[in-house]
Amino acid sequence: MIGTAWAADAAHSESIFSDPAFWVAVAFVLFFALAGKALWGRISGMLDKRAADIAKALADAARLREEAMKAKQDAERTLGQAQSEGAEILKQAREEAERMQARAAQNLETAVALREQQALDRIAQSEAAATKEVRDTAVDVALSATRALLRDQVGSGRSTALVDEAIAELPRRLH
Repeated sequence: MIGTAWAADAAHSESIFSDPAFWVAVAFVLFFALAGKALWGRISGMLDKRAADIAKALADAARLREEAMKAKQDAERTLGQAQSEGAEILKQAREEAERMQARAAQNLETAVALREQQALDRIAQSEAAATKEVRDTAVDVALSATRALLRDQVGSGRSTALVDEAIAELPRRLH
């Protein structure tokens, strides 16, 4: 009966409390107030954790960027050193090549001069041998001519002995 009375009473007075939509709205607000507090804590915790992860990722990215910049500077410095060392090595190689070329030219000149001197020595030896041969031939020809001349002009006897002695001494005196 109470329910009927209340329903009868509600039919007569149209109050906000008798409207079911009001109670649905109140229940909706209460549900979200109670559930929202719990959900807000979880959502804000997840957002805080997400913000911390993002901040950590940004810090890691900044650290990695600094390391990359430092590595780039080291690489540039190393490249500069390598280029200067390469230039120095190239300079030394060129100087060494010039020294070797000069040494080779000097060795070539020395070899040419030595061969020239050997050729001159051989020519001098050949000239000396030819001169000796010509002299020996001239002596032999002179001896033969002298013998023939003395034989024809001087007869036999004492003059032949003197001629033979002179002819025998002739090679000793000419050489």
